[in-house]
Amino acid sequence: MPLDTSSEFALPEDSDRATLVGRAWRPDLEGPSVVALRGTEIVDISAAAATMRDLCEMPEPAALTRDAAGEPIGLFEELLANTPPGSRDPAKPWLLAPIDLQAIKAAGVTFAVSMLERVIEEQARGAPEKAAAIRTEMQSAIGEDLARLKPGSEAAMALKQHLVDKGMWSQYLEVGIGPDAEVFTKAPSMAAVGHLADIGIRADSTWNNPEPEVALVGASSGKIVGATLGNDVNLRDFEGRSALLLGKAKDNNASASLGPFIRLFDADFSLDDIRNAEIRLTVDGPEGYRLDGASAMNMISRDPADLMSATIGKDHQYPDGLVLYLGTMFAPIEDRDVAGEGFTHKVGDIVTIASPTLGRLSNTVVYSSDAEPWTFGLGALMRNLAKRGLI
Repeated sequence: MPLDTSSEFALPEDSDRATLVGRAWRPDLEGPSVVALRGTEIVDISAAAATMRDLCEMPEPAALTRDAAGEPIGLFEELLANTPPGSRDPAKPWLLAPIDLQAIKAAGVTFAVSMLERVIEEQARGAPEKAAAIRTEMQSAIGEDLARLKPGSEAAMALKQHLVDKGMWSQYLEVGIGPDAEVFTKAPSMAAVGHLADIGIRADSTWNNPEPEVALVGASSGKIVGATLGNDVNLRDFEGRSALLLGKAKDNNASASLGPFIRLFDADFSLDDIRNAEIRLTVDGPEGYRLDGASAMNMISRDPADLMSATIGKDHQYPDGLVLYLGTMFAPIEDRDVAGEGFTHKVGDIVTIASPTLGRLSNTVVYSSDAEPWTFGLGALMRNLAKRGLI
């Protein structure tokens, strides 16, 4: 199944009202530019905001995006068609992940369903064939509608004590229903890949899955300025063996996907749209397999604004801002090949994450060692911007 490179596939349903900003690689400039979608054209607005970080630090990012003078660099359809790495013409522009200097953070265990799956991973010690029996035992022992529990409340603490008494307490339940959210570093700045890029899993992982999420974009003040779609690719076997392997489970080459654009908050789009969003997921396998799922943001246990406040503030500053994956309630458990072993990726899977207000983010699964090498980092960006007279 080929990737869909059409603009209709990528864009929000109300794209005519959306303020959409991203990044594109310009071979003629040997570097990336901040771009805005204006009608059918991609317009370079780097003269007004040299980096996406700079744009998000502006008092009114959406207004600047709409009003800034810019240089058209091609039709959106043309950039999309040139973005998949296997068929790219390196002499023409292509789309990139829409962030640059921002820290890439992620909140974990923010939905009840995914919380239970993290506990199961831990109990199974990374062995997928043990998951089904543990899942049944856990659900029987808890017997609660966890989605209704407010983390840190008296009811949540009573459930914690109940599980401790049964010998079933877990560090994942601690961050799922306890007072403190789990927030971790997903990837280094500039390591994210974008729409139509390859996403990576480790070749030595046998149990892994996509995580369809909304990612908030925050300025250094903590102000939330917009949102995008994200895939927080996860290796369940590594994290299940030990939570101390979280870095290895989460941070690999091409393991953080974001895009296609950042939709900036304006009169037509706000945090309330995120709170009520439904995120759809499809996985289309090379053998004809198809997986469908969804994550409803109104089922999240911690409000998105609270998660941002837990990430940035007087105790932890990010002078270049951040993007924050909000977590997912989707945890695939249906068997793909072997009975009792649930879902895991195969090389060649096409993963598509969709939202009516944010568009679609689609990627092809490869081994991380086979993904495009990440070679253009912060130093290269600074040298390129200086050469172009933008800093």
